[in-house]
Amino acid sequence: MSSIKKIIIATHNRKKAGEMTSILSQRFPDIEFLTLADVEGAPEPEETGSTYEENATIKVESAFEFTGEWCIADDAGLEIDALDGAPGLYSKRFGGEDLPFPEKMAKILSLIRESETRSARFRCLVAMRGPGHPTELFTGICEGQIAEEPSGGGGFGYDPIFHLPELGVTMADLSAEEKHQISHRGKVLRLLGDRLEHLIRLS
Repeated sequence: MSSIKKIIIATHNRKKAGEMTSILSQRFPDIEFLTLADVEGAPEPEETGSTYEENATIKVESAFEFTGEWCIADDAGLEIDALDGAPGLYSKRFGGEDLPFPEKMAKILSLIRESETRSARFRCLVAMRGPGHPTELFTGICEGQIAEEPSGGGGFGYDPIFHLPELGVTMADLSAEEKHQISHRGKVLRLLGDRLEHLIRLS
């Protein structure tokens, strides 16, 4: 029997949490996945790090200190080569934290309209911490391009302008299952899942 019965996904973002829960619960049906929204009074610390690794670590350690449970947290960003890697770490805050994503995407499309290169990538860092277990970090990357215009109604965030040349669609054109197979978050959670399986076997 696994000694890991419950894992807290350290976010109040329901779309992100839903995606992470969907991916992990398929692989670990016996583990209960909760979010900070399920834990009364749980703080969501300010992301003051200068790297994805630092922000993911800040979030997972805050959640672990508050709950004492196994916790995972992620930090992710869209890196656009024509913008020297921006918005990157500041993807959620690009153009202002309260600016809706359709307007953030319109701003990006305007900024790179004349650019010769549209190459970009999603990068995701996930941190895991548990009782008696130090913080571990995992990385996932999905390469692509910035589309000429938004497309698709799936996913969230910048998915409608993230074009996947090998498939000829944007991330938002994919079904959830298709997205999980190739996305940065799907890749990194497979790595984390491999580590979890190892820890469960040892327990």
